[in-house]
Amino acid sequence: QVQLVESGGGLMQSGGSLRLSCAASGLTFSIYATEWYRQAPGKERTLVASITWRGGNTYYLDSVKGRFTISRDNAKNTVYLQMDSLKPEDTAIYSCKVVAGVRNEYVYWGQGTQVTVSS
Repeated sequence: QVQLVESGGGLMQSGGSLRLSCAASGLTFSIYATEWYRQAPGKERTLVASITWRGGNTYYLDSVKGRFTISRDNAKNTVYLQMDSLKPEDTAIYSCKVVAGVRNEYVYWGQGTQVTVSS
């Protein structure tokens, strides 16, 4: 059974840092990419950052460029989202998504972790 375990969320003051982790277990197919999404109250879920596992290609939402860094540890099947210079508008539930399989046909979601940034 595939499991995605997220950790690292919490309460932080504006300007502070948090690091989120997304650890995948039980996968029988290669991971194509891992993506971090966030959803604030009353807003749609938004892709924040993503990374491919073979080439390490990354994507960042414009509003987090230069502040967030996504990275991966292939041996641990874990992806990290380092969030620096946090702002109150970064407050949201952050969820990771793993895309796997030969044709990227498998999609798995984590349970989500709350990030709250106080001003």
